[in-house]
Amino acid sequence: MKKKVLAVVLAAAMTISLAACGSSEPASTSTDQPAASTTTTDTAASTDTSASTDTTTVAADEPDARGLLNGKFVDTRHITVELYDRNVDGGTEAGNNAWTQWIQQQMLDRYNVEVEFVTVSRWQESDDINNLLASQTAPDICYTYNYGAIQTYANMGGVIDLAPLLEENKDLVPSMFDWLGDELVYQDLDPSAGTLWAIEGKRNEICRINTFIRKDWLDKLGLAEPTTKAEFENVLIAFRDNADTLLGADASKMVPYSISYDVGWRAATLIESFMDPNITDKEYYVNGYDDRKFTENGTKEAIRLLNKWYNDGLIWKDFAVHTGDDTTEDDMIKAGFVGAFTHNYDYPFRNGKDSINATLAAQYGDDAKFVAINCFEDKNGNYTKYSYSNSGDRKTFFPATNDEPIASLLYLEFMSQPETVEYLQIGDEGVIHTVDAATGAIVIQAPDDAHHDWFQNSGKNIDMTINCNGLRLTDPALTTLSLAFSYSDVDPADVQHAIEVAMKDAKVPATPSVGDIAAETEGTDLAGKRDQTYDKAVTASVADFDSVWDAGMAEYLAAGGQAIIDERAAAWDATYSSDMLK
Repeated sequence: MKKKVLAVVLAAAMTISLAACGSSEPASTSTDQPAASTTTTDTAASTDTSASTDTTTVAADEPDARGLLNGKFVDTRHITVELYDRNVDGGTEAGNNAWTQWIQQQMLDRYNVEVEFVTVSRWQESDDINNLLASQTAPDICYTYNYGAIQTYANMGGVIDLAPLLEENKDLVPSMFDWLGDELVYQDLDPSAGTLWAIEGKRNEICRINTFIRKDWLDKLGLAEPTTKAEFENVLIAFRDNADTLLGADASKMVPYSISYDVGWRAATLIESFMDPNITDKEYYVNGYDDRKFTENGTKEAIRLLNKWYNDGLIWKDFAVHTGDDTTEDDMIKAGFVGAFTHNYDYPFRNGKDSINATLAAQYGDDAKFVAINCFEDKNGNYTKYSYSNSGDRKTFFPATNDEPIASLLYLEFMSQPETVEYLQIGDEGVIHTVDAATGAIVIQAPDDAHHDWFQNSGKNIDMTINCNGLRLTDPALTTLSLAFSYSDVDPADVQHAIEVAMKDAKVPATPSVGDIAAETEGTDLAGKRDQTYDKAVTASVADFDSVWDAGMAEYLAAGGQAIIDERAAAWDATYSSDMLK
């Protein structure tokens, strides 16, 4: 059976087309519940999500071999599920609020499965998951952005191989296959070993990163929105040199351009503008161990420009000493001291009344806001940047300590059903959403005090919809219509503009399936070495830039980076016959 799965997935992978951008609409809106099970089944991974031929018949009023009768456990089962805790100011208890209680009740009513949530810090999630796996106390259902951690523990026998589990129980997860398709369910299938350690989540919104600028500052200084790197630099200089005009008594707090310690993410579109816009999929993959593009050709020159800006007093001078779990930068932006920043495409609109734009408007008037701009041109004069693919979101896996894999599969099925996702994202009308009278769009609003327990600690409850990232309503057309209205307390036109800016000249990266790369689990703190090199190179003197960058790169490559590059190249060549996925 495993060979049959492998053959189908390899065939599918070799026919992926990368020319199209990819739809942001759900592949299906099937709402079918698991059918009453009267057989145990054995199914292959294929585009047909129906169960295979019956092998063992049981009476209709008796549970099957899995303990299920009419799709529900006869005896109550108990599972634990990971949930990110963002420690949101004014939020609710991450693992115990109206949303988690709704999930728990639904799982109990539908499947007779008790759900217990185990929270981990969103900002330390890799460390937390590592610690839980190492101590064999990880939740039954885990998710992470860090596939390397999954692979490391899988190699030690700490993760369940999902391939045979799905083959034998595919009839239980029709909505999951409708939503993800074989391409995402089996994205991480090892083509040689046939093992599947994780299931990729799906991004229903593929916009990624934007640069934002204070529109009211531009207007006050009589400046146009910059459209090139040179124009952007001139605007930053104007912000710096007119701090007294823009900030008055707070002029000393002026930050023309803000980036964080995570330079590879926060300068992504600048870095991508220095890369060859015609880069092959192979080169992009081989040098793309993570999405910080550290070893891509062109990255060094992008960081050289940041180094110049830093030494010219255009970049937040203290960025490198602040980590992701403090609020210093956000507080600084909300206070009105920052002229521009690069971040997630919707960052100024998140968190309702506490969003960046809503906070600025409350202090300085409706004209005080950040707008998205394209200002990092490539060598052809376009704004080539990388969006997300539909894959590449969180990876869901079951630790080997999971003794309820069937109940866990039912949780994934529940979280794949469009009605479940829609409710978690928009809730009840009048609580966190209204309907726009003119367009019919769903308009997200912050809950009032009486409904505070329905506060969403993450936008669209992304931390709960574990295999869906982005708005997904049961009606795909309504999803598209409502996207710009899915942030409360901000102008939908600003959101729509940000979407258009993010997708201008955007490329969807290849998602090759070449199997596990062993070297990715063996490198010594590569992420730390990468971030330190980025930080040191940006803050070095102009004269020292080359030596700082080259030394940091050499250390990174020697610590395992070069081994990853070499193994990725070999894996690509062993799987594909040319530089392009066709």
